[in-house]
Amino acid sequence: MSALRTLLLLLLPLYPGLGPGTGSEAKVTRSCTETRQILGARGYSLSLLPPALISGEHLRVCPQEYTCCSSEIEERLTWDTEATFRGLVEESGSFLVHTLATRHRTFDEVFRDMLSSAEHSLALLFHRSYGRLYSQHTPLFSGLFSRLRDYYEKSGEGLDDALVDFWTQVLEKMFPLLHPQYIFSPEYLFCLTRLASSADDSLKFFGDSPRRLRLQITRAMVAARAFIQGLETGRNVVSETLKMPMSDGCRRAVMRLTGCPFCRGVPLLPPCRGFCLNVAHGCLSSQGLDPDWGAYLDGLLLLAEKIQGPFSFELAAQAIGVKISEGLMYLQENSVGLSAQVFQECGVPPKAMTRARRAPAPVEEVGRLWMAGAEEELPTTAAAMLPRMVWELRERLGRVRGFWAGLPLAVCGDPRMAADIAQEAAPCWTGTGRGRYLLPVVGASLTEQLNNPEVRVEASNPDLQTRMRRLQLRSAIIRMKAAALGHEDASGSGEGQHYADDWMAGAAAVGPPARPPRPPGRKGGFVIRQNQGRSRTGGTSVGFHTQPILILFLSALALLGPR
Repeated sequence: MSALRTLLLLLLPLYPGLGPGTGSEAKVTRSCTETRQILGARGYSLSLLPPALISGEHLRVCPQEYTCCSSEIEERLTWDTEATFRGLVEESGSFLVHTLATRHRTFDEVFRDMLSSAEHSLALLFHRSYGRLYSQHTPLFSGLFSRLRDYYEKSGEGLDDALVDFWTQVLEKMFPLLHPQYIFSPEYLFCLTRLASSADDSLKFFGDSPRRLRLQITRAMVAARAFIQGLETGRNVVSETLKMPMSDGCRRAVMRLTGCPFCRGVPLLPPCRGFCLNVAHGCLSSQGLDPDWGAYLDGLLLLAEKIQGPFSFELAAQAIGVKISEGLMYLQENSVGLSAQVFQECGVPPKAMTRARRAPAPVEEVGRLWMAGAEEELPTTAAAMLPRMVWELRERLGRVRGFWAGLPLAVCGDPRMAADIAQEAAPCWTGTGRGRYLLPVVGASLTEQLNNPEVRVEASNPDLQTRMRRLQLRSAIIRMKAAALGHEDASGSGEGQHYADDWMAGAAAVGPPARPPRPPGRKGGFVIRQNQGRSRTGGTSVGFHTQPILILFLSALALLGPR
């Protein structure tokens, strides 16, 4: 009897349902019926699914105990569980991607509509006020709006050049109209534009209108462009991050979490919640954007407030026609003094011969040229939407501020990934069998993740793709912070100057930088100029742009450099 008892004790550990081995806490039967039914319904070949438990020595991921999985089934389950996990990650982030994408589209449409409305209103105002003289010079005004659109939609360069060139062309066209008794050669017009662009700014042909228009347009368009780019960058970066490839260690951990219960013959046993959180934190913590996410959202919200407040795109668009009209009025009202200074510097132009003198415009049309027209009432459909859109953006971004930190919780909230939190005390899948998960559940920080019992997390930097995505986000943050201060981004041409009437009180008044006169046109039409990829601001912008470039460079080194 003693010998028989000894033999039974030796054989007891080998029995899968009773032994004290690693899977002894799971009451595993020799039947694989449930596994065959569920996987068969999913399209798995029943010929590869044994009807009863077999030896698991061939398994590579799951515990090498008695199993319902062949090698082929385990491999397919590994890929299927990875697809399920990645699908849950993308589904959890779909609201965020949709929010950024729809806001990018709607804000972009509103800004474009405002610019088109401003052009349409200017055309109506000037055509009613100036008649045929405006019609003759329509390309001059449409060219300005075309260059403003190019800045906003494409290049992000030449905004200052577009405004300066516009006023120069207006001066070339309007100054001779004030003096039809003279002949103005191309050389004389060259001298005229040289005086207009002199460094001392002694001759203000259009008063303060060019400076004020430049200030208002630059701040608004720089802020709007940085805001739209920020939304677009965020949408792309988040979408790419949610479609991240999984590391081999993460793939194996997800298989142990949700695939191995099938192989152990307990497909309906839910994984333990702590088990899921450790796997999700280990797979997602190094891939997320949490270090820079808060600063990115703050930049978006700050710019959203600016573009409906001190950097109002609506007011800037409306100001184009008003400021141009004010400038023309100033030129007419001060033409005597301005002409005297021009004649003193450039000489008195030759008078037109009586026979060749141009016929003056009709009296009523000349009067209308310098008559201030009634301000056009702009369509308010797009503008009225802006406050509501900003409010909605603030509300939605507030809901996703903790998105990356809460992503593991969202994934483990799915019943396929973990047991319900209300049934946390019930037996669940521990990774080896039925029981309670006793390993510590670690947090999301890198220090805590180094002790993750389920996924090995490296202490070094994330993978290259993650570092590049974080770098793109930081670049957008730098652009938005610069735009919120009224500065052009590091790649643009604005010098980010402040004026006495700027929103930043106390800044000294600074005029636009000196611009060398452009060559006069040899024909009567408009002179076509190209910026040739250079900013007109020269050294003025270096002092400001060095800082964002340096920050971006250091960020790249920190993200991409070896540890």
